[in-house]
Amino acid sequence: MIPRYTTPEMAELWSERSKLATWLEVELAALDAQAELGWVPREVAQRVRQRARVPDPERVREVEERETHHDVVAFLRVVSEGLGEDARYLHRGLGSSDVVDTATAVLLVQATDLLLTELDRLLEVTRQLADRHRYTLMAGRTHGVQAEPITFGCKVATWIAELERGRQRLEDAREAVRVGKLSGEVGNYAHLPPSVEASVCQRLGLRPDPASSQVVQRDRHAHYVTALAVVAGSLERIATEVRSLQRTEIREVEEPFAAGQTGSSAMPHKRNPITSERVVGLSRMLRGCAVTALENQALWGERDITHSSNERIVLSGATTLLHYMLRKTRQVLAGLRVDPERMRRNLESTGGLVYSHRVLLRLVELGMSREDAYAAVQRAAAAVWEEVSPAPDALVRRLLEDPAVRAVAEEAQLRECLDPAPYLRYADEILERVGVPRPQEVAR
Repeated sequence: MIPRYTTPEMAELWSERSKLATWLEVELAALDAQAELGWVPREVAQRVRQRARVPDPERVREVEERETHHDVVAFLRVVSEGLGEDARYLHRGLGSSDVVDTATAVLLVQATDLLLTELDRLLEVTRQLADRHRYTLMAGRTHGVQAEPITFGCKVATWIAELERGRQRLEDAREAVRVGKLSGEVGNYAHLPPSVEASVCQRLGLRPDPASSQVVQRDRHAHYVTALAVVAGSLERIATEVRSLQRTEIREVEEPFAAGQTGSSAMPHKRNPITSERVVGLSRMLRGCAVTALENQALWGERDITHSSNERIVLSGATTLLHYMLRKTRQVLAGLRVDPERMRRNLESTGGLVYSHRVLLRLVELGMSREDAYAAVQRAAAAVWEEVSPAPDALVRRLLEDPAVRAVAEEAQLRECLDPAPYLRYADEILERVGVPRPQEVAR
C-alpha cells in the first residue's frame, strides 16, 4: 500500500524484513521440531538458531533477480551463507508453501490484532459520542426526507451495534486464517510427519490445517478479506452519514477542521468532509480486494500460483487500508462538531410534519376511521409542504381548518402531538443495549 494510506504499525508488520524474519522463524521451528524427534542433532538446531540472522531484504532481492528467480530459494541461499555445514539441515523436508503459508498466517493474526485494537478505540470514542448526545433531538430521515424525530445518540447507537458485529467478524476471520501447514508439496506428509507440523504450529500460535494440499486452501483467505471488506462498509456508512449531515443546507455535524487547513485552492470558504470521503473511497478498494480473494479459491489441482502474485498486494493491502480507515474514522468522530441547535431548527423547519404519525394516531383514538384520518393529515401536510417558511405548528393549524377534524378533536389535543418527549422515551434503553450505561441518578 502507498505510504499515504499506511499506518506505521502496519508498515512495520508488512515490511520485507518482517516477512523474512517470520519465514526464518518457521524454518527454525521446523528444525527444532525435528531435533526433538532425533532427526537432526540437537547441537545443530541450537547452533543454527544462534547463528541464523534475518537476511538483508536487498540482498535477497538481488539474489532472486540475478540468480534464482524464486524468492524462497533466494532467502534460503542468503540465510545459509552464515551457517556453514549446518546449512544442509535448513528447510529439511519442507516445501516453499509450507514456509510461506505458515508465515502468512502468523502475519495475518498479528495484523488482525492491530485491527481489533484500533476498532476497540473507535468503539470507545463512538460510545462517548452517543452518551453525550443521547437526548440531542434531530430529524430522522428516510430516503433523504425528514421522517420522525430521533436523537443523535440513538443514530450513533446503530453505528456501535454494527461495529460490534464487525468486531466479531474480525475475531472469526482471525480464527479462520490461524492455521499453518507443513504437509509438503501435495499435502501427503511424505517427508515430514504431522507431528512436526503440530509442533511448529504450536510454537507459532497456530492450528494445523486438518487437510491441506501444497497450500492452505484459499476459502480461509476469502473469508478473511471479505470480513475486512464488511467492516470497511460499516465505516463507509458512518462516513456517508457525516458527509450527508455536513451539507451546507443541513450542517448538523462537521468534521474536524484544523487551523490553517485548506478546503479548496480556489474557494477560501470551503470546509469539505475530505476524511469521510477518503474512507468511502478506500472502502471501494477493499471491496475490490475481497473480489480478488474470492477469485483465489479455485486453483488447479493441488496448487497453481495464480493467487501468489495478487496476495502480495491484497493481504497486506486490505489489512493496511482497514487499519488506516479505522484510525481516520476515530479521529473524525473524536473531533466531530455537533450542532444541536441546528438540528432542532431543521426539525422544526417542516412545520410539524415529523409528527404526522402521532397526529394520525390521535385522530383515530378520538373516533375517526384510520382511512379518513390519514386522508385529513395528508391533505394538511401537503399544504404545509408548499409553505415557504412554515411555523413549527403549521400542521396543526392546517388540520384545524378541516371541519371533519374539528368535529372530533380540540386544538389542545392536537398540539400535544407536537411534544418530542415520546421520541426520547427509550433513548437510555437503546444506548444501554450497545454498552452505553444509563446516566447516574442525580442525588437529591
